[in-house]
Parts: sequence; structure tokens; C-alpha cells
Amino acid sequence: MNFPILETKRLKLIEITAQHVDSLYEILSLEEVTRFYGTNRFTLQVEASKLIDMFQKNFLEKRGVRWGIKLKENQRIIGTVGLNGLHLKNKRAEIGYELHPSFWRKGYASEAIKEVLRFSFNQLDLYRIGAVVYPENEASINLLIQQGFTKEGLLRGYLNQNEQFHDTYVLSLLQPEWEKSQE
Repeated sequence: MNFPILETKRLKLIEITAQHVDSLYEILSLEEVTRFYGTNRFTLQVEASKLIDMFQKNFLEKRGVRWGIKLKENQRIIGTVGLNGLHLKNKRAEIGYELHPSFWRKGYASEAIKEVLRFSFNQLDLYRIGAVVYPENEASINLLIQQGFTKEGLLRGYLNQNEQFHDTYVLSLLQPEWEKSQE
């Protein structure tokens, strides 16, 4: 399968390649971005290169799809969005995303997520999209609930970040719920 390029009104969702290493590093080296990301902030550019390699490997092995979020107006990469833990047989995946703080609260994440959900349910024929979110990340929880996700419960001690264990919420959206919201 060729890498699927997706488009919205303001965004183009593209394959992340080695040419995007600077953009990715710039975003993931920021403490306010990685605080709820489940990983420590990047301190070396090679970490961004390794992440890009992992995104590409996951896509080739059909275990995930991660898009770069590119602004159409200036071609700038402002974040990523995608599916982790893609399991085609069981028709499920988890959505993940991050944006450079300069682009928070402008509707970009919402726009990108909507398009990834459309692709996931229509093209990949997934049944369930999950999301794992820190309880303190109220902006992300609210964003997912606006997209139709339901909070299912608390996963205790689920992520280890900065030498500490963190609880996370798990949320989900099922294909029939998404279809109903599209009517």
C-alpha cells in the first residue's frame, strides 16, 4: 500500500521522512509538548531520526500510520497525527497526535483528527479507535470528547515517564457511533 496522503481545508497530512527531522525535533524537544506524550522530551536530533524510522517501519509492517501535519499556506510541519497499535484483523487502533504550541487552540488538531477518523473508518474499515490520555491533559480529553469519544476508564500506573509511573484515561470511538455523528 502506498502511503495515504490526506487533505483538509487548511492541512495536508503527509508521510514523515528524513527531511522532516528538524521540524519533528523542534516540536518534541519542547517540555510543554512531551509533558503528556508518554516520553521524555528530545535532547538529541538523532532521537527524531529514530522516531521517523519507527513510523516508517510501523507503516511497512501495517502496525501504524503516522502523518506529518503540514499547513497548506506555508508548507510548515506543525505536528503529527496517526494510528498506533494498528490491528487490522481486530479492526482497531489508537490515535495519537501532537502539535507545536504556537498552533494550539486554532482547530488544527481537530481538523487533522477528523480526517484521520474518516480514513480509519472508511478506508481501513476499523471498528474501534482508542486513545490513551493523561488525566491532567484536559485539552486533549475535551478535544476527543468533541470528536465523539467516550471515556472508558482509568488505567493505573500505565505509562512510565521521567522515572515516574502515570495513570492514564482510555477513551474510544466505535465505527457505528462515528457514522451516526456524520449524518
